[in-house]
Amino acid sequence: MKNITLNLLCLSLLLFFACSQKEEQAQPPPPNVTVYQTKVQEVPIYQEFVGQIFGFKDIAMRARVEGFLEGIHFVEGSRVEKGALLYTLESQPFEADVAAKMSRVAEAKTRRAKAESDLNRIRPLAEQKAVSESDLDSAVAQYDASIESVKAAEANLRASKIQLGYTKIYSPISGIIGKTNAKVGDFVGRSPNPVILNTVSRVDTILVEFFITETQYLQLARQYSAKVESAVQKSRRESLELILADGSLYGHKGKPKFIDRNVDPTTGAILVQASFPNPQELLRPGQFAKVKALVAIVKEGILIPQRCVMELQGRYSVYVVGDGDKVQTREVKVGPKIKQFWLITEGLKPGEHVVYEGLQGARDGIVVKPTIKEIESTDQESM
Repeated sequence: MKNITLNLLCLSLLLFFACSQKEEQAQPPPPNVTVYQTKVQEVPIYQEFVGQIFGFKDIAMRARVEGFLEGIHFVEGSRVEKGALLYTLESQPFEADVAAKMSRVAEAKTRRAKAESDLNRIRPLAEQKAVSESDLDSAVAQYDASIESVKAAEANLRASKIQLGYTKIYSPISGIIGKTNAKVGDFVGRSPNPVILNTVSRVDTILVEFFITETQYLQLARQYSAKVESAVQKSRRESLELILADGSLYGHKGKPKFIDRNVDPTTGAILVQASFPNPQELLRPGQFAKVKALVAIVKEGILIPQRCVMELQGRYSVYVVGDGDKVQTREVKVGPKIKQFWLITEGLKPGEHVVYEGLQGARDGIVVKPTIKEIESTDQESM
């Protein structure tokens, strides 16, 4: 009986060790995952605003007198210099008016000469009491009136010559001129809304207009109202960038020129204007572009690749590999996206390992075999 009991005990032990070995053989190895090691760095925060481009000066030209358009003296779409003749209007009616005003000036001068002659003749006679004092007073009054008549006639002549000068339209500035909105023979200059013949734009410097929200304006206003402007604020003020319609970055940086006096109550936005140099005249009025502005600098920011972050119903989390290579879920708060990275505002510390690849096989509490993923800093410099 004792032998049977001993045999059964040995058999049980053999079965136990055999099952344990099978379980050990059946247990899979820890899965391989790639992790990204967090680090603290200075993170510039940029924001983009859609803006429209204008010339540094966009001057609309109208005819200042009524008449038929007689000549166009430039090539549309070309560069014109300040003072260059652009348009001529019919001038015959104005020339006739100038001639009539000149004749009136001549008549007024003739009357002044006669009045002066009469006064010179009467004055010595009045001294000799040969004529009455009233005759002298009348001669003096007529002479004074003739002088004023000459002045009035000459003023009318100058006004007529100015009107005649308006029949020739010259470029007010040097710049690029557009397409004429009238043809030779059209009647132009009719009040109260004369047709805009053309627009000349100075484009060696361009202006970009865009809108910011009231909240953004308050933030900027508080920063720039400080008595001492920091180097960061100064660099922010002088480092606006322009992203063109084809996605390329414009080669010259700009700076704010002015902020409008009021916030639009219907939209809650305020107009901002920035200037950019345009030496190659690549940019033209009417184009749309995005203004990229530095709005903040996070001194101790943590960036992780966007693929590390999981989102569920507005809540964000990551897998962190901790002590013993054990995975744990960590809820985080995120800031703005910066290219392929995401700024983490809460939930992570420097030096922690966040799962980068292998999210499908990772879950809370399992042990993994991590491999650190190195991402070049140049990927972050172009943010």
